[in-house]
Amino acid sequence: MFDLRPYLLRPISTFAAIAADPIESWIRFREQYAAHREGDTPPDLYRPDKDWEARLYSLINLSSQGDLVSEFWVLWAAVMREMQGRGIRPGPASFKGWNDGDAGFVRAIWCLVRHLKPRNVVETGVAHGVTSRFILEALEKNGHGHLWSIDRPPMEPEWEQQVGIAVGDRFRERWSYVNGSSRRRLPGLLAKLGQLDLFIHDSLHSERNVGFEVDQAWAVLQPGGAIVVDDIDVNRGFHSFMQSFPGYPSLVCEAEPLRPDSRRFNKKGMFGIILKERVAPTEN
Repeated sequence: MFDLRPYLLRPISTFAAIAADPIESWIRFREQYAAHREGDTPPDLYRPDKDWEARLYSLINLSSQGDLVSEFWVLWAAVMREMQGRGIRPGPASFKGWNDGDAGFVRAIWCLVRHLKPRNVVETGVAHGVTSRFILEALEKNGHGHLWSIDRPPMEPEWEQQVGIAVGDRFRERWSYVNGSSRRRLPGLLAKLGQLDLFIHDSLHSERNVGFEVDQAWAVLQPGGAIVVDDIDVNRGFHSFMQSFPGYPSLVCEAEPLRPDSRRFNKKGMFGIILKERVAPTEN
């Protein structure tokens, strides 16, 4: 049965959100109900690539990743200290039960941004903004590029105040926060941009939502671009997309959370990467 308790426990916040934007409220309820109806994902649907990081570097022709990885770990330690200094315990279930970006997921994105040097980056889902912070730091090091982040903040004021807290105020010229659901905002944003170099899904993790977002992004993704999908092990969306677009290089990667995530079958979680570049056929 679909759980209505989060709405009923905070009736004032619920009715205020409906009154402020009834369309977004309806979209949120409909998408969460659809996610509930999808059921559980088989634990053996995805098998992680043991050497995903080395394979990723090979696929994007990154010959020497040492400096980029070193940059990442220095910044990772600094961002974790900043969040802890603000009284936030980063990691699994740190934002209203949702996870912050883990070290594996964020490191892959960091290397993609630094090496591919994208002009247009779009992500869905912000929460504390750990992933957003690393994208923006990487764009700043590159000297160009812009990030658009689509997110619908939680109804509760105490959580709304924490949205993007890891980003700070340094990146106003490189960051556009788009308030709303991806179902409502993503098509218009992509139509405005015309082309996309990197897309990151980290919003509602349902097969329906993953499929919608990735289909939209793929249509305008430039050759050589990449799509990164977080938490693929909780739905069939990434698997279904790969079946629809065979022949493109993809990776199933094991996450690296700061502490075990007991909600995941492997206590870690997984994320996926797909590159819009066909693998050259092998000669017999």
